[in-house]
Amino acid sequence: MPTIRALADGLGVSPTTTAAAYRELKRRGLLVTEGRRGTRISPAPPMPTGLAAPLPPDCLDLASGNPDPALLPRLGPFLQKMDPEPRLYAASVHLPELLALAGERLAADRVPHAHLSVVSGALDGIERVLLAHLRPGDRVAVEDPGFGGVYHLLRANGLPAEPVALDDRGPLPDALEAALRRGARAFILTPRAQNPTGATLDAARAKQLRAVLAGHPDVLIVEDDHAAEVAGSEAFSLCSEATPHFAVARSLSKALGPDLRLAILSGDRETIARVEGRQLLGSRWVSHVLQELAVRLWKDRRVARLVARAERAYGARREALVRALAERGLAARGRSGLNVWLPLAEETPAAQHLLAAGYAVHAGESYRLRAGPALRITTAALPESEAPVVAGLLAEALTPGTTAPSA
Repeated sequence: MPTIRALADGLGVSPTTTAAAYRELKRRGLLVTEGRRGTRISPAPPMPTGLAAPLPPDCLDLASGNPDPALLPRLGPFLQKMDPEPRLYAASVHLPELLALAGERLAADRVPHAHLSVVSGALDGIERVLLAHLRPGDRVAVEDPGFGGVYHLLRANGLPAEPVALDDRGPLPDALEAALRRGARAFILTPRAQNPTGATLDAARAKQLRAVLAGHPDVLIVEDDHAAEVAGSEAFSLCSEATPHFAVARSLSKALGPDLRLAILSGDRETIARVEGRQLLGSRWVSHVLQELAVRLWKDRRVARLVARAERAYGARREALVRALAERGLAARGRSGLNVWLPLAEETPAAQHLLAAGYAVHAGESYRLRAGPALRITTAALPESEAPVVAGLLAEALTPGTTAPSA
């Protein structure tokens, strides 16, 4: 885009008017400011453009990122036993029993838990935290590849993304340092079950990243622990009670069901107070019925066994596909979580080849900023016996001159 003064002169309007227009376009996520490189049009729409097209009949969904419905607890028996008392506007916002249980689980994972809140899912909590501390135009360091939902959220709120490359052990320290030196005021990361690559922090990488962040104490740290109990790897947080500003969003969606729309948010006192203050101006609170349901699910031993079984199953299914791909010379990533990330030269032809054979996968375009093309394959509901079939189709798709199989 031209400079404010150049555009004002060209249009014959006041530079003040032009500057106001630029500010509004940045607030809406249509323009991004890139320091000395100037102002540019956003490389993607600020929000998703419509819902995904319905899949063909008999097509196995390896694209949506959903957990396996067969490994989620049935809510009917719990709902039948519930008879929550009516709660009015002046009632307590959070159920103390839910916060106590959440605190115990966070403490077991060495995650700070002195100040807790309840939000409507991980992304809801992340957005509330960002808006509590940042303003349109503030830069945010994000993983690349990373979760497309976070990218859209940043664009919609006029927060330019600073990509941070990662490997199987999480964000690269040098890449994070570079993003912070470019002016990023916040850093969003997924400590385990990273979407889409399955990366997971280990103790050594977490220590390196903490050292980088120690040199930038004003940076807001936001951790998205979306898979939590079914991630298939240990939790390593970059935060402590001494971290000036931070938030850890731990969702219940992958383990207990996306329709619960509930996540626990841990953070410093100021961050949690700001989040709850804004929450009281809008939705006020997360339904106490949902909160009580979460308590009952967390306390049930049968549910605990089911969650443990789900974690084992997700790990076995993910590893089966990574292994089958490796046997065909295809190097995929997937150390934890529900997804496998397969870098390749072209995304669309391979995705179309699989779709024609009855397997829907997600092209990686919406999950990357500067990273190369790839496919995201959700293995949560992929039977281990079918992993070689999918791997064979991918090897076939990447063979020059291959035509799509007949539907």
